[in-house]
Formats: sequence, C-alpha cells, structure tokens
Amino acid sequence: MTTVLNLEPITTLTREQFFQLCQANPDVSLERSSTGELIIVTPIGGEGGRGEANLIIKVGIWNEQTHLGVVFSSQTVFSLPGGGDRSPDVAWVELSRWQGLSQEEQEGFPPICPDFVIELRSRTDRLKPLQNKMLEYLASGLRLGWLINRKDRQVEIYRQGQEVEVVRMPVVLSGEDVLPGFTLEVK
Repeated sequence: MTTVLNLEPITTLTREQFFQLCQANPDVSLERSSTGELIIVTPIGGEGGRGEANLIIKVGIWNEQTHLGVVFSSQTVFSLPGGGDRSPDVAWVELSRWQGLSQEEQEGFPPICPDFVIELRSRTDRLKPLQNKMLEYLASGLRLGWLINRKDRQVEIYRQGQEVEVVRMPVVLSGEDVLPGFTLEVK
C-alpha cells in the first residue's frame, strides 16, 4: 500500500529536495513521481518480503553466473531520466551502464533507469499505481519489466515499443535479450 501526497498547493518537490527529505528521514521509504508527488511506501509483511527476497536471490544467482550487470534491492532509489525517483522491488542495470556513472552517482540515487525491473504486487497494493509506475520506467528507458500480480494470478510484461503483454499464472518468464538465459517460474 502506498500513500500519495500532492504537495502542489504548497510546493513543488524538486529532486534535490526529495534527496534531502530522504536523508533526513532514513526510516521512511519514499518515492517521488515524475510529476513531483511524494509517495510514502508502506512496509510489506512477511509473505511480501519473502517473495521479494526470493526474486532478488534468483536474479542475483543468474547475475553471479553471467557477470553482466548489477542487481539492486527495493531500498535503492533510482533518479529516473523521466523525472521520478523510484524504488523497484528488484532492479538490474547492465554493467557498462553502471560503470559509466561516477562514484558519487553510484553512492547517491543513481541517475539511471534500470534495464530490468520486477514489481511484486502485495495484497494491499492497488494495481493502477503499480501499472503507472511500470509505464514511468518504460518512459525512462526500461527495456524489460515484470509486474507480478499474485492477487489476480497474472503477470504483466513491459517491453520498449510494445503493448503490455498479460500472461496467466503459472508461467515461466524469459529474460529475453535483456537477461539472456534467465528464466523465472511464477506459480
């Protein structure tokens, strides 16, 4: 579950102000939409955390074998080229793109859109905000994204320049040419 605060009546939250706000409130998970809305991300429960951890492990194992990129957890905020500051549940950035960032950029909120993300819908998440978040990633350069929606037993697959594909669970997803050789069975 997320809470969106429209700050427009009093201020427009800039990227720098958002970064400062996050630094001043390290115990609160925050995001900023491309329109400047402040998003408070509610902590997830045990099942959601377990599911997220399992996904990170699976992408991480594949990445350890291929050495093609860098894997990130949901605690990483990416400053997207489209203007938002977002934290996917699982993210992966191709190695040369990551290495192209300065040390300072890597240590802060990296100014880059991941090549691949997974968003896992928790039982309290509304679907539309997650779909909008996926579209925001696409507009910022995402190459492949999966929105895993266990509640409705489906996965939405997001690809550059293509319509969203919806597949029913159970399904075996392919990392395609973004994560070559990676597959994920979603039950």
